[in-house]
Amino acid sequence: MRTRPLKVALLGCGVVGSEVARIMTTHADDLAARIGAPVELAGVAVRRPDRVRAGIDPALITTDATALVKRGDIDVVVEVIGGIEPARSLITAAFEHGASVVSANKALLAQDGAALHAAAEGHGRDLYYEAAVAGAIPLIRPLRESLAGDKINRVMGIVNGTTNFILDKMDSSGAGYQEALDEATALGYAEADPTADVEGFDAAAKAAILAGIAFHTRVRLDDVHREGMTEVTAADFASAKAMGCTIKLLAICERAEDGASVTARVHPAMIPLTHPLASVRGAYNAVFVESDAAGQLMFYGPGAGGSPTASAVLGDLVAVCRNRLDGSTGPGESAYAALPVSPMGEVVTRYHISLDVADKPGVLAQVATVFAEHGVSIDTVRQQGRPDSDGEASLVVVTHRASDAALGGTVEALRKLDTVRGVASIMRVEGE
Repeated sequence: MRTRPLKVALLGCGVVGSEVARIMTTHADDLAARIGAPVELAGVAVRRPDRVRAGIDPALITTDATALVKRGDIDVVVEVIGGIEPARSLITAAFEHGASVVSANKALLAQDGAALHAAAEGHGRDLYYEAAVAGAIPLIRPLRESLAGDKINRVMGIVNGTTNFILDKMDSSGAGYQEALDEATALGYAEADPTADVEGFDAAAKAAILAGIAFHTRVRLDDVHREGMTEVTAADFASAKAMGCTIKLLAICERAEDGASVTARVHPAMIPLTHPLASVRGAYNAVFVESDAAGQLMFYGPGAGGSPTASAVLGDLVAVCRNRLDGSTGPGESAYAALPVSPMGEVVTRYHISLDVADKPGVLAQVATVFAEHGVSIDTVRQQGRPDSDGEASLVVVTHRASDAALGGTVEALRKLDTVRGVASIMRVEGE
């Protein structure tokens, strides 16, 4: 074993960073044995230096992150501060001054992953980011290494624990969205401002990363179609249960049937109770992968939190340090396929549409005609009167597979019918 330690700079010492520092200290001997050399925490960059950080030598604390990454004797920089800047500049500077990088920054990787990979390659350094998607769940390395010889056709998953907790609570207890969100906030699953989670921004960044790796194609955040889950209601869950389904906020990355393009999207969807993802409860994450040779695989576990995310960071740290000792680098960006990313309008799936209609003869025929005129085939239809309403009924239509554009045209035409009082909800049906 080499006795001279590998030096690690830690950028950020919040929930995740403090756990990384703790594990590096308490498991130092084990890490050294696994790597083949000791690892030494050489500096910790923070914004508030006066905060007490148990187990960390105060002499290591600095507010000058730029100086830390430019020291020249740093072997690995661990970036867990998040956001675009200054993280981007710090990572770039780390490569320029000889360090490899381990990051958990999904937003930055989704936006500028190609440029960061190019910088790492240009300086002969590693860029690892297992912790950027699904916390402790080993997912990125299996996709880009274990399945490197296979053809991945679809990656579909629950990649945000906050939204899954909220939807699971709505499903199991009948709670409304706001009530479930309030409970998630009280339990610490939701931030004071939950927008990034409930509006799908967090999941969209992860979808961009997963799609890029799975399909060997550069997929940026702007390429991902995104819909939030704030409009999901108890009535939607009732409709889902009537179909033998539940509702999840899904990140879906697909290769087109002809293999000529890919899509990436995040939105709420009904999913059959028989599908493995339907049983994912609480704040857990799970990702379902479909490939030619391996078939169907599912990765499941805690998707957030200090310790789970730190576990993924430390796994990358071990791999990068081993490469450092060997004078090698691990897999970089694989974008050779360069497939176009199709717009959402071309995505084909099933739909569940709930309409408020006039309760009188001929309405169903009118609605069916509109679907037929737009080339959307109906699978099932259910109409139910409302005794307490003023001549209104509920009409639920479930389609066969249709494009998003065709469905959009259908709904626009339905709104123009005098007998259609309103479109109560539209939801995609996935996992069949």
